[in-house]
Amino acid sequence: MIARVWRGWAPVATADDYQRHYEGEVAAHLLEVAGFLGARLLRSADGDEVLFTSIVYFGGLDDVRGFAGDDFEVAVVEETARRALSRWDERVSHHEVAVEVHGG
Repeated sequence: MIARVWRGWAPVATADDYQRHYEGEVAAHLLEVAGFLGARLLRSADGDEVLFTSIVYFGGLDDVRGFAGDDFEVAVVEETARRALSRWDERVSHHEVAVEVHGG
């Protein structure tokens, strides 16, 4: 399993707009990608901005390519997201999930 990790920052005034975009458009797109296994959007205060960390899980790198294309380390940031965010990571990182622990 591969975890795709990306960060973006939004002004407090538009942070909810970005979160709605992720819950709606991003989630709908991910659900159509073969090998998509799940996603988490983390949110935290970061000074006068809100930091979002997206972690998307795929079965393997071929599945990541199905989402992001051949240059899969380039961030996929749609226009709606660009309007809500003040800045973002242009590149994403990918990690093999080595251990998974679930609570009850």
